[in-house]
Amino acid sequence: MSERVLVKVDGREFELSNLDKVLYPEAGFTKGEVIDYYTRIAPAILPHLRDRPVTRIRYPNGVQAKGFFEKNAPAGTPDWVRTATLPSPGSTKDREMVEYIVCDDLPTLIWLANLAALELHTPQWTIGSAGPDRLIVDLDPGPPAGIQECCTVALIMRERLAADGIEAYPKTSGKKGMQLACPISGEQSDEEVSAYAHRIARELERAEPDLIVSRMTRSLRSGKVFIDWSQNNAAKTTVTPYSLRAQPTPTVSTPLHWEEVESKKVVPAKLTAPAVLERVEKYGDLMAGLCEPGPRLPT
Repeated sequence: MSERVLVKVDGREFELSNLDKVLYPEAGFTKGEVIDYYTRIAPAILPHLRDRPVTRIRYPNGVQAKGFFEKNAPAGTPDWVRTATLPSPGSTKDREMVEYIVCDDLPTLIWLANLAALELHTPQWTIGSAGPDRLIVDLDPGPPAGIQECCTVALIMRERLAADGIEAYPKTSGKKGMQLACPISGEQSDEEVSAYAHRIARELERAEPDLIVSRMTRSLRSGKVFIDWSQNNAAKTTVTPYSLRAQPTPTVSTPLHWEEVESKKVVPAKLTAPAVLERVEKYGDLMAGLCEPGPRLPT
């Protein structure tokens, strides 16, 4: 369990440790398998991480134990890992400065996996950009509503966004809900993007009051799908496509075909690391278009 292995990845040398340690006890999924997953999924996930400060949720003792959020680069970060010192949006008045990790390459991705950084979360903006280049619509079902209701709302949202010339890409959250991600121009502020998302959420709530809620009050969510428009705030991050999640089994935030959403047969619990590797081998990155420039949002 304490054995350390020296590896060389794309010219970078570093150590891996505790490869046999089980991080997902229910599935018997080890840290070595986590590292293997991130190594093999790298061509699909790295474009979604590139140039974005990454917040990690680490589970060094496995998902059954308490994890912790990490924004700052940890002690001992190799000098070849890219970092960016940036103000932390939403912090105190003077704005705390954070030395973020930027995961642009395979060595950094494997190094993070070795730290048991199971979950990788990124903002909707890239370093140095004028504004968000992604619009995120988070669909959160209130029980007894579930993934089928999320699929229904995703289809309604897709049609509404398309009316404004906005293309949406669906994915599971890796937990109980779904997210739609849309490429936008990056020329508008996060306040403008949030206002647009909020306006659309309220509009759909009025049209489908028995299915959709746009208000954050939890007592209103029972049996409905909450459209969380606030994910577009500069201070918010969203789980990156293809990131693992800290669930009983190694589920993944998985890009979907719209045909899967239309069928309403999506089962997030089945979209685990091995299944997602097979999907990417067969279909490629279903969210590749998200990395291309998108249009301005209507005001």
